[in-house]
Order: sequence, then structure tokens, then C-alpha cells
Amino acid sequence: MSDCSGTLHPQAREGLRLFNAGEYFEAHEALEDAWNAETGEAKNLYRGVLQIAVAYLHLTRGNYRGAVKVYERSKKWLNGLPDICKGVRVRQLRNDAEKAIGEVQRLGAERIAEFDPAFLKPIHWKEEKHVYICDRCGSEMVERNCKVTCPNCGNRFDCSDLNIYFD
Repeated sequence: MSDCSGTLHPQAREGLRLFNAGEYFEAHEALEDAWNAETGEAKNLYRGVLQIAVAYLHLTRGNYRGAVKVYERSKKWLNGLPDICKGVRVRQLRNDAEKAIGEVQRLGAERIAEFDPAFLKPIHWKEEKHVYICDRCGSEMVERNCKVTCPNCGNRFDCSDLNIYFD
């Protein structure tokens, strides 16, 4: 994959944060926004992670068939990625998800209520800090809650604008 270097889309960072907080539905939504905004091959990363979020959501709701089905779909997007993509430890995510689904399959649909949520591991990722420079005054901008603001002149972008202005 040629574009596994560089920074994650801001919505992808938010999606990973939500995923790690166990907020799988919200993580899916944020990752879907990143996936839709992405024009490069990183779409596969975002789509694969959001599929794992949906599989974990199904697990937390006791939906055996949904969890297994969506997990199988996630492999289509994640298996072609290198071990680390945009700072996300993809190999570890694949291994963790495989163990979780393996436990679900061991229990079977009848005993899914016995599933131990300790199998739902967080995503490990580390990203280089992206520095945004204001196109109006040249000052370093500050990113917070999917907003990038210039502390000098007040120029502001939201995360959906970042691909337009900074990529």
C-alpha cells in the first residue's frame, strides 16, 4: 500500500479514540466520514477498522451472526495492508479481532451472552503530529475536536476541509 505513511484523517483519529473508548457505533460513524473523504488507498484502512467496530458492536449486543459476518468482511480490507499503516498497528488489530471472533465461535450463538468483553482490545496507534500552517497569516494552527484554528488571526477549518486545504 503506497500511502500508509503520513497522517490519519482527523475523523479517523476521532474514530480510533471512540473505538478505544468502547463507543463502537460512534467510532463507525467517524471512520465512515474519514473513509468517504479519503481519495487514496487509505480508504481500505478506514473501512477495515470501521468493519471491526461494527463487529464489536454486534458482539456487545449479543448478535452472533452479525459479528461473525462483519468480521469476515473486515478481512477483505485489512488483510492487504502492511503491519503498520498510518501509525495504526494493523497486524495487532487483525490478531486481536481474530481472537475475539474465535472466542465467539467457540461459544457459539447459544452462549454468546458468556462472551468476555476483555477480548475486545483497543487499537494501538501512534502518529506523527501534523503541523498546520495558516494560509492567511503563516502562524501554526491548533487542532482540537476536529477543528483547526489559527490562534493569531482566527482562521478556521473543520476536519472535512482539511483534505482540500492541507493534503
